[in-house]
Formats: sequence, C-alpha cells, structure tokens
Amino acid sequence: MGRGRYFSEFEVGQVYESGGRTVTEGDVSLFAGLSGDFNPLHTDAVFAASTPFKQRVAHGMLAASISTGLGQTTGIFEGTTLALMGQTFEYKAPVFFGDTLKLRLTVASTKASSKGGRGVVTFTSEVINQRDEVAVGGSWTVMFADGTR
Repeated sequence: MGRGRYFSEFEVGQVYESGGRTVTEGDVSLFAGLSGDFNPLHTDAVFAASTPFKQRVAHGMLAASISTGLGQTTGIFEGTTLALMGQTFEYKAPVFFGDTLKLRLTVASTKASSKGGRGVVTFTSEVINQRDEVAVGGSWTVMFADGTR
C-alpha cells in the first residue's frame, strides 16, 4: 500500500512540505532546450549581468515544474490521486542558479464528489527558496480517491 492520502484524510489547514532541490545551470539549459525558451535572461550570463537581477534567472515555468516533482516527494499523492484538475502560478521572486527550492502545500478546501468514492482538495502552493522567500505562489486542485486504511 502506498503512502498516499485519501480524500477523507485531508482537513483544511493541514500543511505538507517537501525537502529541498537545488536549481542548477544544467537544469536551466535542459529546460531551455525542452521548452524552446532561450530568452537571454536565462541563457546569456553577459546579457543577464546588465539586467536589474545582475545574473541569470531560471525560467518561472522551470520552478513551477520542479514544484510538481517536489510535491511527489511528500508522498501524499502516491496511489490515491485520480486527477490533477488544475494549477495556477504567480511568479513572486526570481529563482537564481544555485537556489534551493522546497514546496509547501496547505489544504485550502475540500469537497466530496456527489458520485461518491472521491473528492477534490484545493491546496495553496508556495515554492520557497533558501531565504524563505516565496518564489512561486498559486494553487493546486487535485481529485483523490476516498477510502479507508
């Protein structure tokens, strides 16, 4: 049996936090190739040095993508998730090469399905750097199976 949480186990206000993951130059290079986003703010150190950031910045969508992997490390989705129904992202602070990110998910609401056997949990999500700054904020809406242990 997996570590996943069933719908009935979630309560508003519960907080789940992942471990950390450091963003590397290789991550940014691979993401640029995958996405086709070669904006010089991400890929050109000389150009980026002339910006207000004074250095290259990781793609916002890279940080958001990393958050989904960090979410999996919490274990709450393992074997009980039926569908990821939506995510929103707001970019609040830059993510620099070498920053270590972690994810904090807070249960904002729960709603049982009228079909039974499942329910929807909405989380407030925060991608936090090593300076305890929220780099990416937003929400996740996930449908979970309802069951008993």
